[in-house]
Amino acid sequence: MAKRLVMHVDMDAFYASVEQLDHEEYRGKPVIVAGLGKRSVVSTCSYEARKFGVRSAMTTARAMQLCPRGIFVEGNFRRYSEVSREIFKIFDRYSPVVEPLSIDEAFLDLTGMERLMESPRQYAMKLKEEIRARTGIVASAGIAPNKFLAKLASDLEKPDGLTIIEEDRVQEVLAPLPVSRIWGVGKKSNQVLADMGIMRIGQLLQADYRQLERRLGPSMAKHLYALSRGQDDRPVAPREPAKSIGNEITFPEDIQGQEAAEQVLLELSVKVGWRLRQAGVRAKTVHIKVRKHDFTTFTRQKQLAEMSGFDNDIYRAARELFRELGIFYGIRLMGVSASGFDAHEEMSLFAADNAKQERLYDAIDSINKRFGSLGITRANLLR
Repeated sequence: MAKRLVMHVDMDAFYASVEQLDHEEYRGKPVIVAGLGKRSVVSTCSYEARKFGVRSAMTTARAMQLCPRGIFVEGNFRRYSEVSREIFKIFDRYSPVVEPLSIDEAFLDLTGMERLMESPRQYAMKLKEEIRARTGIVASAGIAPNKFLAKLASDLEKPDGLTIIEEDRVQEVLAPLPVSRIWGVGKKSNQVLADMGIMRIGQLLQADYRQLERRLGPSMAKHLYALSRGQDDRPVAPREPAKSIGNEITFPEDIQGQEAAEQVLLELSVKVGWRLRQAGVRAKTVHIKVRKHDFTTFTRQKQLAEMSGFDNDIYRAARELFRELGIFYGIRLMGVSASGFDAHEEMSLFAADNAKQERLYDAIDSINKRFGSLGITRANLLR
């Protein structure tokens, strides 16, 4: 049996890199992709911004304090998805088995492909060069005997990194790293380990297993025991198709009033309709989620009369559910999603009697692909 060989590829500061690619005036400057409301957080930031201490998941307010001259953008997620699709097309040419982790990273199974490459390093370099040539985006890659080590390797020399961890070097690489580099070790478990005097993975190897079980539980102890030794048996497996498509938004200030809330429902429904059509599917069920200021959350769903990917159908169902729910004030979060997909007619999503509506949406989608999310939109969505 061939030895396992896994490559993990991760785009460097992906959203910010796309913004710098599309806007020459952003290049070499601190770019921060984030929501701009009081409760918003940073999605990602350029390496120029990271020099100021800005990090993903940091509040936007804190990022503005650290980097007041940063370029803050809310992001063009349709554009990011477009670049991502090009990158994944490249992945498919380099491995028969690709497992997406997110819009900008994936595992590639290289097991048994040694005869197709001069060397794993050369193969990874060729992939990185093709990504940059075709999309303008810089990627980091890691190659190792399993997924845990490959993902760890891709992060060791960012940006534009390439690290290979051979089997005989696993402990040499792992031992000096902080235990927080192990997948699944969060703030709480990291603090428990620190209280035990365990700061590095090398120290974890020497820890008393029974004590780990007592402090962290049997499942976590087993997890740490395996990964600290570089053991990971998970196969590279293509992700199952999404079972639902949705969008939600948390408001900087609670929504007050039915009209304002339904305006948001319309905006979310338009986004869901766009994503359904780009995925080549129709949906049978529409869902809404409403969270109040006290974090009480309500969900409702409704079956459509016919499968649809049209914004109007999604919005009508979402609005009906919302009115039946009757919560119009003190709304912290709203979401709209669709499920129950039908993709058996990908080239013609809708029945013949909907041909006119289909042509209209095809035209709208074509314009928006070219000019961005507001190339064409509804008048009542213009702020």
